[in-house]
Amino acid sequence: MTLRRRLLDWYDANARVLPWRVGPKAHAAGARADPYRVWLSEVMLQQTTIPHATGYFLKFIERWPTVAALAAADDGEVMGAWAGLGYYARARNLLACARVVAGEHGGAFPDTEAALRALPGVGGYTAAAVAAIAFDAPANVVDGNVERVVARLFAVETPLPAGKPHLGRLAGDIADPRRPGDWAQAMMDLGAMICRPKAPLCDRCPLAADCVAHARAAEESYPRRSPKPDRPHRRGAVFLLTHGGEVALARRPPKGLLGGMLGLPTTDWRAAAWSQEEALAAAPAAGAWRAVGRVEHGFTHFSLTLDAWRAASDTADPAFVWRPLDAAIEETPSLFAKALRLLLVA
Repeated sequence: MTLRRRLLDWYDANARVLPWRVGPKAHAAGARADPYRVWLSEVMLQQTTIPHATGYFLKFIERWPTVAALAAADDGEVMGAWAGLGYYARARNLLACARVVAGEHGGAFPDTEAALRALPGVGGYTAAAVAAIAFDAPANVVDGNVERVVARLFAVETPLPAGKPHLGRLAGDIADPRRPGDWAQAMMDLGAMICRPKAPLCDRCPLAADCVAHARAAEESYPRRSPKPDRPHRRGAVFLLTHGGEVALARRPPKGLLGGMLGLPTTDWRAAAWSQEEALAAAPAAGAWRAVGRVEHGFTHFSLTLDAWRAASDTADPAFVWRPLDAAIEETPSLFAKALRLLLVA
């Protein structure tokens, strides 16, 4: 039995049940995945785990069941619904893409990888995934799970990220052109369920007999990785201004990190520490500010420490967006949610 046949047989029997997926039996009977759901899930799953993304996906689908509904949504509502999912440029790209699909493609996603790639915010991986999974178009779908499977299968010595092109070519060489959507999902499922980063379940793997890393008893040493450079560290202050039971939030500028999101007022983030005098000079309002703690947060390219300050306001300044504490925690990115939780104990 060929490698392809063994993997697809395994997938037919073991495919994960996911809310955006059409299972292999239904697919064989003629059912097709909704391109909107596939696209939405792939955008949400970039740098995000399935358990974390699934709740967001279900809420989005309930609130905006079609790409046309999403395209017509208010920017602030979408950004608020995305809060906590991270990598917020994805939410801005999500809206831009939905509006192009609704406005220029009649609400229907293009069915070719090249046309999908031309949509705003759609990269090579997402275009390939939507083309293969939603349209059964031949496409080489390579995510982190697939890279790991291929790196072990062939014992690829070139470390990541330099090895990505080689791993992509090898993945394309073994892909099954007759069932491209099922093949893409089978490789993803194999990496997630069996060929795990740690403690892979090689005794359950349909490809174990073909795996060079397994033959060498060196599965966990692949894929090889280059040492990660140290991330720079930045510092700043964050301000918790309250009035009654509500907290002052501000809409961040549309571009840049956390662009367009509701958040707490902060100083700039810089390498040098902020003195108390500097921080309070940048406070969003006059008041009896007192220190209530410190927030540590990691972004992709740098880590951040914010000193948190709290004050009560006599008025609800209309320059801010005022929210009850529980709503503010729900509607803001995790960085600010961490700071807001300090109010629960301060």
